[in-house]
Amino acid sequence: MLHYQNLGRMDYLAALELQERLIECKQQESPIDILLFVEHPHVYTLGRGGNEANVLAAEEVPVYRTSRGGDVTYHGPGQLVVYPIIDLRSKLRKDVHRYVRNLELSAIRTLKEYGLEGARRPPFTGIWIGNRKIAAIGVAVRRGITFHGLALNVNTDLSYFNRIIPCGLSWADVTSMTREIGTNQNLAEVRERFLHHFAEVFGYTGVKEKDFAEDGGWRMEDRDSRSSIIDPRPA
Repeated sequence: MLHYQNLGRMDYLAALELQERLIECKQQESPIDILLFVEHPHVYTLGRGGNEANVLAAEEVPVYRTSRGGDVTYHGPGQLVVYPIIDLRSKLRKDVHRYVRNLELSAIRTLKEYGLEGARRPPFTGIWIGNRKIAAIGVAVRRGITFHGLALNVNTDLSYFNRIIPCGLSWADVTSMTREIGTNQNLAEVRERFLHHFAEVFGYTGVKEKDFAEDGGWRMEDRDSRSSIIDPRPA
C-alpha cells in the first residue's frame, strides 16, 4: 500500500522539514511508503555539488543549497513536485539507479497520456522532449530511505529558468506540458495520472490518502528559518 498526500502550495523549507520528519519515522521501522505532492512558491535550489555560478540573477527569488543530487533548478506555481519517501531496502533492494529509472518511467507514462513522447537522455537525468527538458530529477537517500524527487513542468512560468543555467546545461532548453500542447493543463488531473503510474511502476497494490502534515502536531511555523544562500536576508 502506498500512502500519499497533496500538500497544495507550501514553502520549500516547510516541505523539506516535513520530509525530514517522515524520514525519521521510517527509520524507526515505520512500514508506510509515502508520496508527497506539492507546489512551491518561486524558489531556486542547488544540489549537493551544484555551482552557484549557474544562478545568474535570482533577484527576489530565494536560493537554497539542498542535499539532493544535481545542479540548480527552479520550482514554482504550475509545477508538479513529487517527493517519494520510500524504503529502498525492501522495495528495490537498495538499487538507487533502478529507483531513478522507475521515477523517470512514471513521468514518461504520464506524459504519454497527453500525447507527449518524453524520453531519458543519458548521461543526463530527467525527462526530455528533444533538447527540451520537461522534468528534473534530483534525489537523495538516507540509510535506505529516499527523499527529494521529481519536478514536472505542467503550467510552469518558464521565464524563471532564464535566470539560471538549468541543471548546469547551457545548451539545454526547458519546456512544459502547456508549451508542448499549446494550452494550460489541469494540474490535479496530471497529479492523479502520475500517482496511478507511480503505483503501477513500483508495484503497489493500492493507494491511500493520508494527512501527514498533521501527524505529531507538525506545523509550517516549526520549520527552520534559514535564509537564501545568495541573498542573506530571510526568504
